[in-house]
Amino acid sequence: MLLLSGMSPLFLCNYLLERTLLRRYDCGVRPVHNWTSPTTVYIDLLLQSVLDVDGKTQSITTSIWYRQVWRDEFLVWDPEEFDGINEISLSSDAIWIPDVIVTEFVEEGKSPPIPYVYVNSSGSVKNYRPIQAVLACSLELYAFPFDRQNCSLTFRSWLHSVREIDLALWRSAEAVANDKGEFMDDGEWELLSVPTRYWRIRQDDSDYAHIQFNVLIRRRPLLYVVGLLIPSVFLMLVDVISFSLPLNSGTRIAFKISILLGYTVFRVNLTDELPVTAVRTPLIGVFFVVCMALLMLSLAKSILVVKLLHHSEKEVRQMSVSACLLDKYGSAGRGLLENSLEEDLLSLNEIQEAPSGLEWLLRELVSLRAALSQEDGESSTQAGWLELCRRLDRLLFRLYLLVLVLYAGTLLLLWASWSFA
Repeated sequence: MLLLSGMSPLFLCNYLLERTLLRRYDCGVRPVHNWTSPTTVYIDLLLQSVLDVDGKTQSITTSIWYRQVWRDEFLVWDPEEFDGINEISLSSDAIWIPDVIVTEFVEEGKSPPIPYVYVNSSGSVKNYRPIQAVLACSLELYAFPFDRQNCSLTFRSWLHSVREIDLALWRSAEAVANDKGEFMDDGEWELLSVPTRYWRIRQDDSDYAHIQFNVLIRRRPLLYVVGLLIPSVFLMLVDVISFSLPLNSGTRIAFKISILLGYTVFRVNLTDELPVTAVRTPLIGVFFVVCMALLMLSLAKSILVVKLLHHSEKEVRQMSVSACLLDKYGSAGRGLLENSLEEDLLSLNEIQEAPSGLEWLLRELVSLRAALSQEDGESSTQAGWLELCRRLDRLLFRLYLLVLVLYAGTLLLLWASWSFA
């Protein structure tokens, strides 16, 4: 009594009120005077942020404000009897707390403990607490980085049916769906809405109440477009431009190998940036694989053309297809060479009676002319073969460019439809 006499009147009233309320209180008994009347637990939820989305484990980590409100018929008092006190805080371990859980909980993260609840004179109990929750969610990452996710938080009583505990929304469904005031909107994810629904499931001849909050979020793709897609597109453009290098310069293949090596290093360094799923590969993963396949196809095309370019004339004529193509380039040169040599031989026969010194000089000139004519014929054949290889290169380049444009157009249409949907 000496200790209580030194306390302030307000503190003393709070102390006496708490002792009065909890004197005969049993926290293991549902706080109703009539056992047939259910306890209605009102639930509210505010989403603060999306901390992590893990496609490999199919889970999402969120930070939420969770609120529970219910009426405890054993915690009612007259404020006039306790100096006008309308509300006090009590330990959550000292009173009855409904066993409402989230069925999607994988684990509860680093949530700060809140050991108190507020109770007003009418018996209304308010249990407000922040929760960092890891939730199981069926993630659809095929459209990454233009994906949307729909993850749910389903609240239900673990043991009590609706005859004992019923659930209801503390606010209207429209207010919950459109409330984005507490959401941190500067991160990777954008909150679209939080629609809710209430339903009952019948189990063991009893109905159990459920309230589901569907968290609809959309990823902001700018970071991945700038860091992943644009560099990949630039490398593909450089590969297309490399087709302008001359075929006989010997630098095209080395340049294409350098591009392929650079793209491989770029792809390996950005492995951690891509989502990982065990069931379905995201479209951006398919995009990178196809881009690498196109680079290899471009390199193989260049190797084929350069290989054909460096075939000798004898090897070329042994290939039936190439021989048919070269008839129009080699026949004219050979005909001119043979006619010229025949004329020179006839002229030599006509001057057999000439002096021996002039005869020797004339024979040397004819031999020199025959050698030069033969060399000109070979050069003409090589020039024709080079032109044929260039035409083949242009044809393969156009086919490659057509495939690349069709593939890029399909991806752009898909991503545009997902982005503006």
